[in-house]
Amino acid sequence: MARFGIYGANGRMGKLLSDYLSRREDHTLSTVFVRKELSFSPPPQTLVTNDLRAFLNDAEIAVDFSAPGGTETLLEAVLGGKRRALVIGTTGLNSHQQNLLKQAAENAPILYATNMSLGIALLDNLVFIASKALRDFDVEITEMHHNRKKDAPSGTALTLAASVAKARETELDKTMVSGRNGAIGERSPDEIGVLSLRGGDIVGEHTIGFYGEGEYIRLSHTATSRSAFAVSAIKAGAWLLAQPNGLYSIKDYFQL
Repeated sequence: MARFGIYGANGRMGKLLSDYLSRREDHTLSTVFVRKELSFSPPPQTLVTNDLRAFLNDAEIAVDFSAPGGTETLLEAVLGGKRRALVIGTTGLNSHQQNLLKQAAENAPILYATNMSLGIALLDNLVFIASKALRDFDVEITEMHHNRKKDAPSGTALTLAASVAKARETELDKTMVSGRNGAIGERSPDEIGVLSLRGGDIVGEHTIGFYGEGEYIRLSHTATSRSAFAVSAIKAGAWLLAQPNGLYSIKDYFQL
């Protein structure tokens, strides 16, 4: 039976992860990490703590959907402590935090994904194939999330844009255009447009359009519930426990 810990348990994903683990017979929610009072009641045997060392000592697998600063603290603790499997779904990481992720993966198995769903993992593969085949088509990415999301473009949109750039052998930081305003001139052929929309309680919508002369293709994915992310994170965590140290993606788990 795998012992899971939820880092940043008061978040939206924290509650979903707790509910899902509470219904499993093959895994247990051994501990949750919170800085303040927990907003829900975990199973009776669960350790509730704001001591990061105690949290990592009690969990075989830590699942993190917190915030960039919180993820940074967790990675620093793993770098200087026990080997622990980590499943991280936090988006908006800066370059320093991404480097910490790579360093920590030398000492522990870590799965990092901007989106945990099977649908997005498959969509990313399709985007890569389409970007190669439709090299002369313009690419525009639209993403929409709830009004409480703090980073834009979304981590998923950036991952999809990176796949376009990789397929076309261009550099994302030189070709991505995030929003447009004013007299900006004509669209350049290599441009990867990304538009972010925010409103209501939308879980996540991503559409990638390939626009050519006289025709276009759109690929899209809609998340109707965060439960898909929670289920994948737990299943991937159990798989990760048996893997050697290294940095893994959700595609590694789904074998895509």
